[in-house]
Order: sequence, then C-alpha cells, then structure tokens
Amino acid sequence: MSRQAFLDPAAAAGVAVGESFELSAAEAHHAKVKRVRQGEQIDVVDGAGRRLVCEVLEAEAGVLLRVLAEELDDAAARPRFVLVQALSKQDRDLQAVESCVEIGIDAVIPWQADRSIVRWKDDRAAKAHAKWEHQVAAAVKQSRRSTLPPVEALVSSKSLAARAAEVTAAGGLMLVLHEAATVPLLEALGTPGDPERPGAGTEVLFVVGPEGGISDAELAALEAAGARTVVLGTHVLRASTAGSVALVLLLQAYGAFGAPATAPRPPATD
Repeated sequence: MSRQAFLDPAAAAGVAVGESFELSAAEAHHAKVKRVRQGEQIDVVDGAGRRLVCEVLEAEAGVLLRVLAEELDDAAARPRFVLVQALSKQDRDLQAVESCVEIGIDAVIPWQADRSIVRWKDDRAAKAHAKWEHQVAAAVKQSRRSTLPPVEALVSSKSLAARAAEVTAAGGLMLVLHEAATVPLLEALGTPGDPERPGAGTEVLFVVGPEGGISDAELAALEAAGARTVVLGTHVLRASTAGSVALVLLLQAYGAFGAPATAPRPPATD
C-alpha cells in the first residue's frame, strides 16, 4: 500500500533530510482521522512538487515527524493541461474537478456558461470558489500528488473567448468538447513531430459545458477566438465525466502513462 500523503506547505518549508518538524494543526487532525501511528511512514507535500518522506515519531498530542528522504517532481515535457468546467447542478462540476485532479490536471477554471443553472453571485461566489479549492486539496491528498493545481477565478463566456485568443496566440490550444463536432480530440491535437502540436511551455485548455450544453453564440465566439470544437467519441457524456475522459486521452498522447501499445508483428515467412 502506498504511503498516505498530507498537504502542508508551511510545515514542510525549509525542512531538510534528518530534521524533525510538526504537522500544522489542520493536517495533524487529518492524520489522526486517518489513524496515523507512531513508526509509520507518510508523505508530506508542499503543493509545488516537493515531497518529504517522513517517519512518524509522535502521533498523540501533535504529529511529530522526521524527514527520511526528499523527492522533487520533474517538470513534465508537455503542455500545461487546464480544465475549463462549466458550473453544473448536483455537484457534477465538483465531481469532474475531483477526478481530473486525481488523474493529473494542472489547473482548473470554473466557467459561468450561459446555460449553467448554478450561479455564483455575491457572497456565494467566494464560498463556492473556496469549496472548489477544498475539493482540489482533498483530491491531491487522495491521489498522493505533490503538486496542487490552482483554481483560477470564475470566468464568463466573454472572458473565456479572450483567454482562447491568448492561448492560441502563444502556441497553445483551446479544445471545446461538443457532441456535434466532427474532429476527434486527438486529431485536433496533432501527432508527435507536428510543428503545430503544443509542446512544453504552452497550454492546452479543454472546455466542458453545462447540462444544457454550450450555446450557439458561445460556440461561435470561442471558435472566432481560435478555439477548436472536438468530439470525444460516439457517446454523449455527462458534465461530470467528459473532462476526465479528455484528460486521459491528452496525457496518454504525451506519454504520461507510457508508450501506447503496439500490435505484435506477424511471424516471418520464407
């Protein structure tokens, strides 16, 4: 079984191998809920790619740890993948965010689409944004990640089109998932060696609409700004699942899960 992970940037800051430190009160409480015991090894991550492998020295009043090793995540040689998730009812948007964080998303953007039933207004906006951040942090710990994807500010359809223009001008892509599209996602991405295929230092944003779909006006504005409309497959997916399917395809295209399997060669004949 893999070591449990705790997200505690402040506690982990400046601590070196061989040194001891205490978890923050919030993470110490989480450790007790997770039944961490003396002598157990756990990971403490800082959300920026640094992981401390620690031994639990004390787990009663507080949680005292000794650092056994330090690991740093290498920057991936691929674009930065960003989920643009339309606000959706019944927490389907949060389900999408959670699964994408566990899979490996780099950032999340909440989108107030024209047909979103859920609305973030006034005081509710700050509370809802904080809820997304909490969900992201929980998913980071669940998946044992060492990086914490940021939840960017809520965007309108107008500002999303402006972001599309910025991303494409910088050599990246904005891919709008749409059931009526005819171009498959991976075809729009391009093949390895293609000079127009996004590389390291660029962004690939993929947009998931609300339950009622993306309006024709929104689609036209995004396409006019440089976004490309793509399809995932023959089935229509929910707002809660489309993003995670798209992310798996994107990560696989850049080798995050290893090289794609190849068909065995036929036996040689005389």
